[in-house]
Amino acid sequence: MRAFFYRLNTARGSRGLSLLLLLASLLLPSLSQAAVIEGVRVWRAPDHTRVVFDFNGPMQHKLFSLQNPERIVIDIEAAKNQFDLSSLDLSKTPIQRLRSGARNKKDLRVVLDLKQAVKPRSFQLKKHGGKPDRLVLDLYDKAITTEKQIEVVQPNAKRDIIIAVDAGHGGEDPGAIGPKRLREKNVVMAISKELARQINSVKGYKAKLVRSGDYYIGLRKRRNIARDMRADLFVSIHADAFKHPSASGASVFALSRRGASSETARFLARKENEADLIGGVGGVSLADKDDMLAGVLVDLSMNASLEASLKVGQMVLDSMGKIAKLHKRRVEQAGFAVLKSPDVPSILVETGFISNPKEARRLATSSYRKRMARQIFKGIDRYFNSQPPVGTYLAWKKNGSRPQGDGVYIIAEGDTLSGIAQQHSISVAALKKANKIRGSTIRVGQRLTIPSS
Repeated sequence: MRAFFYRLNTARGSRGLSLLLLLASLLLPSLSQAAVIEGVRVWRAPDHTRVVFDFNGPMQHKLFSLQNPERIVIDIEAAKNQFDLSSLDLSKTPIQRLRSGARNKKDLRVVLDLKQAVKPRSFQLKKHGGKPDRLVLDLYDKAITTEKQIEVVQPNAKRDIIIAVDAGHGGEDPGAIGPKRLREKNVVMAISKELARQINSVKGYKAKLVRSGDYYIGLRKRRNIARDMRADLFVSIHADAFKHPSASGASVFALSRRGASSETARFLARKENEADLIGGVGGVSLADKDDMLAGVLVDLSMNASLEASLKVGQMVLDSMGKIAKLHKRRVEQAGFAVLKSPDVPSILVETGFISNPKEARRLATSSYRKRMARQIFKGIDRYFNSQPPVGTYLAWKKNGSRPQGDGVYIIAEGDTLSGIAQQHSISVAALKKANKIRGSTIRVGQRLTIPSS
């Protein structure tokens, strides 16, 4: 190798020297350059705090905790800091302060002095999509252990129907970026809050936001939050994007059959670590079931949830079509992780293409967001009025508001005798006998007597 460079160095003229420098840069190891912290951001979520460090290039780090007092220490190889850590707002976080200093003359040590103990987790993200190399630190609050209890459903109860409204993305994840730097996370948060407000204004409903602020929640965790809420429906709000700005139209997605099957297997494999109940209110515990029975129960629950998702999704899509162009007129199905709940009907609503200039202008206005939220809720309301869950105010109202004895049910579009019987925990034979029905034909608007079970 030395002889090679000696001969090359004897080459005459600037051309030989340039070639020498080029080959040297390729063949010889370059001197390592320090990775520099150029920005730091902090987000607070209900159960954890996320700290994101922006670097001007790749880095390697080690993390460990110290006690008395509580501290988190991050050692970063061949790095330095150019960001003013004292400028960060830490008031709502478990962090007392951040400080940094040189270590071993070339490395960087960042210390987080804490107000209380936390459980840290860190990971690195490579430069991608206009974002720099990042070091992400999640500080999880000490877990509060809660145990789900099976609730007994009272047929004559009047509980609210619970809708879990999920604003997509958030925090470090802005989602799609539209014209004039319009961020998907901000658009869908505004629509979600308006949707929740409209839902809560109607008796018999209660909306709960999955994400209430500007922070990120993992996809499966969003699903689990809805399950913990005992939600009757999970609605995830998004705004689509595509590489061609001409793409347009609103969409609604439900889980695919293939996605449902794979999630059933995953849920069963982890049933001891999951919430251990399926079915929401009036749920069934899996803890005392053998694998075969648990598999049947989860599979039935997943199929019922998927069927309900498709029905409510189509009603929401039809309602959105009154004010927006539709990308497709039928509910689409995909294996989105956020939709993979075994017992909560779940839909993902794409309110439009934020990458389309015309649709982005509409999505940027509060008036259109209110109209979009209104149409989404109209579809949801139509679905639950057609087949309200047992024990809810809507079911009590629809069945003639009769607290005792026989009730009255008004047939809505999509109803079947078997579905009505299952909803009221009676047999089809008993339902037909009470209404003197010989065949299986029913009509919209027909009033059925529901015999007390």
